[in-house]
Amino acid sequence: MAFAKGGSLYILTNKNKTTLYTGVTSDLASRLREHLLGVYPKSFTARYNLKILVYMEHFSSIEEAIRREKAIKGKTRINKEKLINSNNPNWENLAEEVLSW
Repeated sequence: MAFAKGGSLYILTNKNKTTLYTGVTSDLASRLREHLLGVYPKSFTARYNLKILVYMEHFSSIEEAIRREKAIKGKTRINKEKLINSNNPNWENLAEEVLSW
């Protein structure tokens, strides 16, 4: 199930769940592969080894995804944790679900 015309918001973390990264993309599978492969070694996600996908939302337009990203980025870590826990209480890695599209 691809969301080629729309956009996706996603949250990554590291193995110890100490850091969160909120991002947006029009192609979640490709963007996730870039994170996993460390394509941008000086990026925030590479520096903090953020490779575990714990949350995602899909939208019919990239503009909607960007609006949602801005809203989430403006919130505290506690709010982000509540958001993750609402859909993924065990903080399981959702990457396989995305990469199997």
